[in-house]
Amino acid sequence: MMYEPKTIYSKLALETILTSVKKRNLKLFRQQKIPELLSKKQACFVSIHKKDGSLRGCIGTIEPVRTCLFHEIIDNAIAASSRDSRFSPITADELDSIEVSVDVLSIPEIVNDISELDPQNFGVIVSDNSYRKAVLLPNLEGIETVKYQLDIVKRKAGIYDNYENLNIQKFTATRYH
Repeated sequence: MMYEPKTIYSKLALETILTSVKKRNLKLFRQQKIPELLSKKQACFVSIHKKDGSLRGCIGTIEPVRTCLFHEIIDNAIAASSRDSRFSPITADELDSIEVSVDVLSIPEIVNDISELDPQNFGVIVSDNSYRKAVLLPNLEGIETVKYQLDIVKRKAGIYDNYENLNIQKFTATRYH
């Protein structure tokens, strides 16, 4: 049985992926009336999982780049299904075996001390004073400690310095399935 999204956010993401993978006209899709709930300018991540829970694609923005959440979800859903460098693009054969979620992010805040962090409640953005930067969403399975969360996001960014040399920001995210 095919996955049934429970929210307007995940429904839009899944419809976008189906339209994109089946090579239908995305231009018409983008021109539909924007629901009020999706009209605000917000950042988001679209995550795609296989039925067994394993990740199949995840791409997002930590600051909004589109005019509204509606277009942010569409662009990130297309990217997560076709441009996540960790995976090959999703094929039509996989469409019945994927599930999607959308994380809508708060505006990031500067972290002055890592005691302000909690991996269940806050995602993190780390950067150094060069161009290395990475993000990790909150409330991810298996990430129980701040140290582990920071170790993962530092490794994603290619940063191996101590925490003192990092720029750390935190954000909350509301996850919609």
